[in-house]
Amino acid sequence: MQSNSTAESIGHEIKALDHLMQRKMIMIASKSGLDKVTVMHGWIIGYLSHNINTDIYQKDIESEFAISRSTVTNILKLMEKKGYITRASVESDARLKKISLTDKGKQTGAILQKAVDENEKVFDKLLDEDEKKSFLLLIKKLRYGLENN
Repeated sequence: MQSNSTAESIGHEIKALDHLMQRKMIMIASKSGLDKVTVMHGWIIGYLSHNINTDIYQKDIESEFAISRSTVTNILKLMEKKGYITRASVESDARLKKISLTDKGKQTGAILQKAVDENEKVFDKLLDEDEKKSFLLLIKKLRYGLENN
């Protein structure tokens, strides 16, 4: 089996693109005074913002971002400590904790959404509608394949 060089590697390109996106988002967020918000916190805040009328639990975040339970637990504890979220027990199941944004989390989410929107504008300039659809189809296919392999 022939291996790809790093320059020909899908994984390498995805990692490099992720790094560039994160760096740009951090730069935009820091201009708004959000230096201490990690990119992962931002994605979770965005997810919670977009699902504000839905009960969200830790397992939903694990699934949405394809990250382990222990990683999500640590992230959520830190986000709660920083005042971005609250975690409240559910009457029907004491093991479940509903995750909600605080006012600080909502304000932070609005600022971070601007950073996401700026990245999306760049993507829209670089890719036409068909390219964007194809890219999303392929990236989702890769994610699904890795999750189910």
